[in-house]
Amino acid sequence: MSFVSASSQHEVIIYTDGGCSPNPGRGGWAALLKYGDHQKLISGCYRHSTNNRMEMMAIIEALKALRVQGCVVKIYTDSQYMSNSWNRGWLTAWQQRGWCDRHKKPIKNKDLWQEFVQLSSAHHLTLIWVRGHSGVEGNEIVDSQATQARLTAKPLIDHEYEQLIQ
Repeated sequence: MSFVSASSQHEVIIYTDGGCSPNPGRGGWAALLKYGDHQKLISGCYRHSTNNRMEMMAIIEALKALRVQGCVVKIYTDSQYMSNSWNRGWLTAWQQRGWCDRHKKPIKNKDLWQEFVQLSSAHHLTLIWVRGHSGVEGNEIVDSQATQARLTAKPLIDHEYEQLIQ
């Protein structure tokens, strides 16, 4: 699934979306990666998950698709959970508190946050929040693809989440 093979001086634009219906429930995610004149649409499905986990998975899988480190990456997401965690310093605070929130309770989705931190450290990342269903072309494409994946793709198992709900 690798995408970028050029030097680290190039910018990659990524649109992501994810969701479940019902929430929690069967989930789908999608990402549109744009590099110069090239673009790639990726997506997937999980049999049991949450909206937030699918939003996170879209970004994680998009970052995994980058072949080289040091890319300048702009990620457009309609997830305030993701954008606020990155832009308002929540993620850094959680790490400093041993993956606990300000009330000293373990944060949700620690497994995905740790994977996101590892992947994001290899790039120069910017997360930009866009309002969902507002006509932003890239966001509309991934919204539609995430829904399509949720409805038709062969679902994977989100082992971490499914252990929590048993």
